[in-house]
Amino acid sequence: MPQPTETGRLPVPEGKSGCPINLTVELLGDRWSLVVLRDVMFGGYRHFRELLAHSVEGIASNILAARLSKLVGAGLLTRHDDPSHRQKIEYRLTEASIQLVPLMTQLGDWGSRWLPTTPELSVRAQLLARGGPDMGERFMDELRAMHLEGRPQRADGVLAELTLAYERAVSEG
Repeated sequence: MPQPTETGRLPVPEGKSGCPINLTVELLGDRWSLVVLRDVMFGGYRHFRELLAHSVEGIASNILAARLSKLVGAGLLTRHDDPSHRQKIEYRLTEASIQLVPLMTQLGDWGSRWLPTTPELSVRAQLLARGGPDMGERFMDELRAMHLEGRPQRADGVLAELTLAYERAVSEG
């Protein structure tokens, strides 16, 4: 499974330029890659069918398959056999994708300020932005424990707090 190399670089082709913004946009700038990472990161979905069924934006199955393959190939997700079912694959975040939390937080916060978003889909980014770097670091530590170490989600952690806020916003909406 592709992981960052010894130099700490992701296994991706050279881009059109060596500009870090350009290279990041080339990797993550399509319509679906960040959305898939969001759903794994914030939704806790780890299987193809979960990602497909819970896609708020309605991703097509062929697009989802292509994005999962792209993200695995780029070293942002890893594939693991699911012990509960012979034909199920579990997708997990890598350290490189976990370190996208601050970027995802900023994108969500910016979008909730400037775009016509819904409360239930904005609340997690807003909470993370208000919680500052400390909350973001705690969230990344939780994601490391779950995705890199295989530990269960903490009942009293940041992800649980974000999920509860989302569920409250859905019930109020």
